Amino acid sequence: MLTKLLNIFSDSNEKVIKQLQQKVDIINSLEVSINVLTNEELANKTEYFRDKISNGAPLEEILPEAFAVVREASNRILGQRHYDVQLMGGIVLHQGSIAEMRTGEGKTLTATLPLYLNALSGQGVHLVTVNDYLARRDCSWMGPVFNFLRLSVACLQYNGHAFAYNGNFDTNKEVPQLIECSRKDAYLADITYGTNNEFGFDYLRDHMVIQNHQLSQRDRNYAIVDEVDNILIDEARTPLIISGPSQQPTDVYKKVNLAVKQLKHEDDFEIGEKERTALLTEDGITKLETILKVDNMYSQENYLLAHYVENSLKAHYIFQKDVDYVVSNGEVVIVDEFTGRLMPGRRYSEGLHQSLEAKEQVRIQQESVTYASITLQNYFRLYKKLSGMTGTAATEAEEFYKIYKLESVSIPTHRPMLREDLNDLIFLNENYKLNALVEQINDLYQLKRPVLIGTASIEKSEQLSNLLKKRRVPHQVLNAKQHEKEASIVAQAGRLSAVTVSTNMAGRGTDIVLGGNPEDRDPADWQKEHDEVIELGGLYIIGTERHEARRIDNQLRGRSGRQGDPGTTQFYVSLQDEQMRRFGMDRVQTIMNKVGMDDKPVTNTLVTRAINQTQIKVEGHNFDIRKHLVEYDDVMNIQRSIIYDKRMNILNDNNLLEILKEIFVKEIENIVDSFYEENIHDNTIDLTEPLINDLNRILPGFDQFVSSEINNPEDYINIAIEYFEKLYIEQFIEDENHKSLQIGFMLRVMDSVWVEHLTTMQNLRESIGLQAYGQRDPLVMYKRESRNLFDTIIEKIGQGISHSIFNVSNIANSRDYQTQNKTPITNSTNNTSTISNSRIGRNDPCPCGSGKKYKRCHGN
Repeated sequence: MLTKLLNIFSDSNEKVIKQLQQKVDIINSLEVSINVLTNEELANKTEYFRDKISNGAPLEEILPEAFAVVREASNRILGQRHYDVQLMGGIVLHQGSIAEMRTGEGKTLTATLPLYLNALSGQGVHLVTVNDYLARRDCSWMGPVFNFLRLSVACLQYNGHAFAYNGNFDTNKEVPQLIECSRKDAYLADITYGTNNEFGFDYLRDHMVIQNHQLSQRDRNYAIVDEVDNILIDEARTPLIISGPSQQPTDVYKKVNLAVKQLKHEDDFEIGEKERTALLTEDGITKLETILKVDNMYSQENYLLAHYVENSLKAHYIFQKDVDYVVSNGEVVIVDEFTGRLMPGRRYSEGLHQSLEAKEQVRIQQESVTYASITLQNYFRLYKKLSGMTGTAATEAEEFYKIYKLESVSIPTHRPMLREDLNDLIFLNENYKLNALVEQINDLYQLKRPVLIGTASIEKSEQLSNLLKKRRVPHQVLNAKQHEKEASIVAQAGRLSAVTVSTNMAGRGTDIVLGGNPEDRDPADWQKEHDEVIELGGLYIIGTERHEARRIDNQLRGRSGRQGDPGTTQFYVSLQDEQMRRFGMDRVQTIMNKVGMDDKPVTNTLVTRAINQTQIKVEGHNFDIRKHLVEYDDVMNIQRSIIYDKRMNILNDNNLLEILKEIFVKEIENIVDSFYEENIHDNTIDLTEPLINDLNRILPGFDQFVSSEINNPEDYINIAIEYFEKLYIEQFIEDENHKSLQIGFMLRVMDSVWVEHLTTMQNLRESIGLQAYGQRDPLVMYKRESRNLFDTIIEKIGQGISHSIFNVSNIANSRDYQTQNKTPITNSTNNTSTISNSRIGRNDPCPCGSGKKYKRCHGN
């Protein structure tokens, strides 16, 4: 069945390539006429295209000539002419699909084509990279082409920095022609490079500002995601969160940490490697209750304690130092499991990070309160058009389509692939494998053939490095601890005698050129070394174990054999490797026993097939997890969109009268209706004074405006709405300064309620799984409960605004959320609104905090 599906995909891809070739032929036919243009005439084409677009011409009509112009500009400025396959890739990207292009096929140059075409609309385009270095490099590298064609280019960097390309500025060798600019100016550029985190966090920050001049981003028009599989799949499980510290004490983590360290594996807890869980046994629960001096650890009053214990068990027995995280400068820093890079500033949520800090005996930072969050999946779904590039998309094509509606197209290579991918070598245990690895690396070093060894973690890379040192094999180590040297190490990994030991970091970004980086070298010397490496067979890639996804293995293989170069790849696998233990050891062990083996490796088709099948199962399992997360986050995404749209309309003063009128009409009707409902059977009570007093609470001066002769609810509602409009004119139209302060107050009310809602929703998400025990679908119950919660916060926002907006006697300057930097946001009690509050209205929220109206609580 799988083979049949692959054949169908292959046939479909071939048809797409034939269609793309027809468009490429049209672009090539324009080359002669474009070549004869002067530089001025070539650059003027940008204005010509923009005029056509403004007159209604679609981008598809302009594409052939625009691509021909970019190719000619690149050739003149960089000396790099787009190959036909790069034109194909550019067309696929423009069409909003994923272009699968092999390593070394020039994805960075390919992207210039759709970036230029889509930037002509003037709405801005984004190129999303996996790290700051690539964003800076590509902006500086491709900046001259766009600058020549009179388009502006900028890049975003960590910590709120941004740079604009300026061809006349060259004082910084690290970022040539890049001059620092504001974040807003970077987004106003025609083309903006940046990481997924920078784009995502800026989106969240923009929905936390109090004044619209603080906004950075424009609308999300078009984005190209480089290494799209890494960003939209590997990173998709981790939400972007802006948060600040809570008031939860940290001593409890130390106390639980000491208690958990006294437990014994198997007696007190059990570990599930496949599920990455650590669960207490009955004996373990009893022991902990004795140590912690509690009667029942799972009682209602101790539910938080049980949560701390669960996290501490994970910290000690599931999460490994130098694999999942490192300790750097007294802090626990997460290591990206897919790229091997450090992720400073990123923290595990729900107290897990604090448990790791307790384990490592570093300063325990407080837990955080979430102010804003979004998953990368939902952020990128905000773009009107989205596309992506990667060297490995085929294995995840189904997920790209089902979640993002992105088709994947495999682009042919410019030159035939000469790389030889050898069958896996299978070893009985880790020691046999490592001994064979060192022997093979030493043999390659003696031959002077460059070799790149990919390891699964920092710990494994350092272990292999120590063995090579004992064998006196010179080598370079590239892992998250040496990330500053990444580009220089990878660039020289193709030189004679080069031995490079790396984590997954080597799978992305910088190309490995045979003979090393030719920059700053004598061309003749470089060519001689380049030819020698080719004679030796090119770069030899060794994988020290299989990863849980075939895509990660393919990325490592893809570092060799670029642009028709020769190369060799092979994986060394032992039955003690983590993936084999977690998912496939029993099945493979049975096969190995039949084959028979000692300390010698075995190459067996059945074993290799079993490993591949295991990876496919794991990929399917991970896809199900991500799809499940999307289903839950879609609920939150709808609510976020409603709140953010309302917030942005208030911030930009869009339809403010209609927004406030809707709030006040609802509150006025609630007040009037509740009075008449409560006294419907008692005609002896005069409702005039108490009703007017309550309406006076939200509409100060209403008692002077209304006639005492009114005695029916409809008249009260109509007159109250009329008086609301009068107040609106006085305070919002005739007094602009007061209006801006009132808008700030409204936003703070929304933000306060929204932050509280985020915490409530997080608690709901954590507990909703228990619904399964009652034979109820947790997702259905989550949707139902979240809808009720959302209706409640909409009501609370309306009450908060209506009961205060016209009563504000002195609104202090809006609180300055620390939104210009990706740092935790702190609560402040210094800048609060001063609201006249001489007495509590019957329909006001009760000050006891019950959530009930005062008349139905302490006012009764």
